[in-house]
Amino acid sequence: MKVTEDIRYVGVNDEEIDLFEGQYEVPLGMAYNSYIIMDEKIAIMDTVDGHFTEEWLGNVKEVLGDKAPAYLILQHLEPDHSASAAALLEAYPNTVVVLTKPAVNMLHQFAPSTVDSEKLIVNEGDELSLGKHNLNFRTAAMVHWPEVMMTYDQYDKVLFSADAFGKFGSNAKEDPEGWDCEARRYYFGICGKYGMQVQAALKKLEGLEIEYICSLHGPILHEEIDHCLNLYRTWSSYEAEDDGIFIAYASIYGHTKEAALFLEEELQKRGYTNYKIADLCREDIYECVENGFRFSKLVLASVTYDASVMPVMREYIEHLVHRNYQKRTVAFVENGSWAPLAAKNMKAMLEGCKEINYLDSVITIKGTLTEENKEGIKHLAEQLVSA
Repeated sequence: MKVTEDIRYVGVNDEEIDLFEGQYEVPLGMAYNSYIIMDEKIAIMDTVDGHFTEEWLGNVKEVLGDKAPAYLILQHLEPDHSASAAALLEAYPNTVVVLTKPAVNMLHQFAPSTVDSEKLIVNEGDELSLGKHNLNFRTAAMVHWPEVMMTYDQYDKVLFSADAFGKFGSNAKEDPEGWDCEARRYYFGICGKYGMQVQAALKKLEGLEIEYICSLHGPILHEEIDHCLNLYRTWSSYEAEDDGIFIAYASIYGHTKEAALFLEEELQKRGYTNYKIADLCREDIYECVENGFRFSKLVLASVTYDASVMPVMREYIEHLVHRNYQKRTVAFVENGSWAPLAAKNMKAMLEGCKEINYLDSVITIKGTLTEENKEGIKHLAEQLVSA
């Protein structure tokens, strides 16, 4: 597939995978992207997961014909992008590997046979001429590994962005939700902890005229570039993308669920529609993480469990905290027959999160939902709508 007249896509699609990185559900599969820049000197941009080495090499050879690559540019050493490097160097032994200094040891760890391969170590701002295509390298440490770099092709105005701007899903399947949703879940799942580093990388892109973004996962971006850049600026600064409410609940016998659904009804009665509600016990935890960051307001509703909170609620809050949750309004609903302690524990878990506005209307249920609880939830709904 042509990206531009000189740039070809040679990536592969994994439609059998169920869990990416052993934890993220990917119902639409996964794409491992690789590109070839055809010029006086030919450069291959990254490789693919080891399960697809032969398919990828077939794609590469089909584009190259009787030519050979001068460079293999490895922007990111995670195995889903570097695992086929040894096979390429075996097929084309004169290829020079271009990578950052921190990437060298990683390459040798994942592909010991590459120890003696010729390497060109590049630093921030270094350039490499292929002929008419001049490549400029920008380091992007901790987006989301320390060795990462991005590559800007000055001729075609293409940004090869490593894992940044990637999304879950095979490129062979149309995503009915478009780019944003699975790109958001991907970002907060994988890069969410590194907002400061993502901001630093984005700053290095300022002033570049970018016509295409070629990520290592997901579709090639062209017409929606400004939209995607703006979302990354929002996500990495931990600002809310939507002024709305996410209700996350964990229930045992259904009473805490009943309270969450009653709150939903009260929001609807007030004409409030910009919200989502999720049963943490049954829904994808990483989609819930995504929505926790997407919306400006969060309601955590949990039964008390062993004098703390439901394990799935604990896991959920830990995911938020690990990813530097901040700048949000938070409310609590707790349930506990003899010692309701969930709200106290949930708030303690969020201690240290920056700029959290806690609503004072903590709803405490003791067993079943009472009329008094319902009145409290109505008041909470009013607070959330006006917050």
